[in-house]
Amino acid sequence: MRGLDRWCLWLEDADPSDISKSPFLRQRVEANREWRTAQKPTGDAYKLKDTPHLMRPNKERPLVDYVGIPRVVSEARSYYTVAHLGVDVVAGDKVYTAIDTDGLLFALISSSMFIAWQKTVGGRLESRLSFSNTIVWNNFPVPELDEKQQKAVIAAGKKVLEARALHPDRSLADHYHPLAMSPELLKAHAALDKVVDQAFGAPRRLNTEAQRLEILFKNYQQLTRQQ
Repeated sequence: MRGLDRWCLWLEDADPSDISKSPFLRQRVEANREWRTAQKPTGDAYKLKDTPHLMRPNKERPLVDYVGIPRVVSEARSYYTVAHLGVDVVAGDKVYTAIDTDGLLFALISSSMFIAWQKTVGGRLESRLSFSNTIVWNNFPVPELDEKQQKAVIAAGKKVLEARALHPDRSLADHYHPLAMSPELLKAHAALDKVVDQAFGAPRRLNTEAQRLEILFKNYQQLTRQQ
């Protein structure tokens, strides 16, 4: 969200000699071995004490570029803030990941339709919005979109990215400051909302959260009835 760089030692593909030759790597890996060894034998950290150069295994880690979805965002923002991340960016435990080769997921999550759903069915951390892949995303009642609708939603999502790119120095938090979104980004999101609203069954771009919720729960009833 803040655009701050955090770094980790990713040694999955490292040769043992890399560690042997580097005093810095040896010190960090040894410190990790000592820490894991001192943990409770029943915990995951202790079980990984014999591979101190490796992070805890994550079979869900994307091996291609992906969309990063923050676990928690401010309730004051108008849109849920997501971003495309490269495969070399290791997602921490506060980021959900989703493979999005065509950009459809990015566009849907960036829409007002999605954040209306998130605010209504999602959890909260204090007052902030808390994303869930099961309760929120898996239940998001997206109707079956034909090829034309998908292309329109994807294209509108790309316009959001283009608007962000006009100010590459800004973090997501800056882009989506509740009082200072750029006119270009607001315009791009308005265009995205129009396309998504219509894809969900609205005759035009909707003006209120209540209108979107009416459509969302109508779609939810239809989809669950089919199951």
